[in-house]
Amino acid sequence: LNSASTPRRFFYQNSYTPSTMPTATFNTSEGSFTAELYLDQMPITASNFIDLANSGFYNGLTFHRVIPNFMLQFGCPKSKNPNARDAGTGGPPGGGSYTTPGGETITRDRGGNIPDEFTAKISNEPGTLSMANTGQPNSGGSQFFVNTVHNNFLDWYDKSTPSQHPVFGKVTSGMDVVMKISGVSTDGNDKPRTPVVMNSVTIA
Repeated sequence: LNSASTPRRFFYQNSYTPSTMPTATFNTSEGSFTAELYLDQMPITASNFIDLANSGFYNGLTFHRVIPNFMLQFGCPKSKNPNARDAGTGGPPGGGSYTTPGGETITRDRGGNIPDEFTAKISNEPGTLSMANTGQPNSGGSQFFVNTVHNNFLDWYDKSTPSQHPVFGKVTSGMDVVMKISGVSTDGNDKPRTPVVMNSVTIA
């Protein structure tokens, strides 16, 4: 779940409430699925994702790591070339800024990374969206993964392993598509042999 390192500024109008959280619809070459984003509990992480999605950052990228009975990883800009050997090592441009619903401006560091948000204790249950990172502090950027089983050992508050991956959303429809992707044929590096392309990510 490791990742490495021009999003536009996106301002919210405080139109979301806990009962009407924003959603992201992922239109892939294998079908579509939709996830609720936990903007109220994870404002830094969810706002980062929303900002990148609204800028078109994710469009045309491919799932670069798919492991059955574990998760699907996505969000590296280098994966736009499905044959790239360094897919999984990239992130957004450094220095981009976005604003959280509370009015806080977050500026990505020179590696495109954002601050760790280890606050809400939301477990890495099936269907949840979770931030990828290198294992180092504040190393999350654009990459995330969709859990296909309950990977509680990845919870930031589970001290059984060093892994710390905060959850910022959960699939609400189309989990069958997620599971379909999880079953595609992969090579020795867990990369799908036939690229699974993200046509678009739409925030509503």
